[in-house]
Amino acid sequence: MNSLQSACHVIVFAKAPVAGYAKTRLIPALGAEGAARLASRLLDHAVDEALVAGLGTVELCCAPNSRHAAFDAVARRQDLELTDQGEGDLGLRMARALDRSLAKHRAALLIGTDAPSLDAAALRCAGAALDSHDAVFVPALDGGYVLVGLRRRMPQLFDDMPWSTSGVMQRTRERLARAGVSHVELAPLRDIDEPADLAYFPAGWL
Repeated sequence: MNSLQSACHVIVFAKAPVAGYAKTRLIPALGAEGAARLASRLLDHAVDEALVAGLGTVELCCAPNSRHAAFDAVARRQDLELTDQGEGDLGLRMARALDRSLAKHRAALLIGTDAPSLDAAALRCAGAALDSHDAVFVPALDGGYVLVGLRRRMPQLFDDMPWSTSGVMQRTRERLARAGVSHVELAPLRDIDEPADLAYFPAGWL
């Protein structure tokens, strides 16, 4: 097995930080431009932490596509690959990105940009968990999750899932149990989706 295949690849899923497109649920509190600026800062933070973690290669998987200037600017500053999320619901896009990565790497982590407390240390813990388990998750306090990591393809985890609801993590646990998959859950973190969540940003962010 070569070094590329033995690495733990990190995929950062992100929307272009465009007013009216990114972090739309925060617009009532921040305005469209303010929500877009926050999305840009969250994007930079997620990419920086993924790179600092030093697990392996880092990919920025983009919506609506990788040609947006904000993504190009991040790629010029950092050593990372740009890819498109493509069509389909969130589950289909996540499964496709993970499948593509697992064809080339020992393991893959997929994160979003909505959890500012998801740092390099947490990513390293998730990568280490995949040394002995098939899957790892960082649950979100709202009932979803902010990180998924796999050692092998598991499309059943992503198909027909009620995304953006409080039952995502529990349904995922049930599917893992039915499939007999060994998994680890790290400490849950808060993601920032609604105006009330802004109170939980780390000091100095806002």
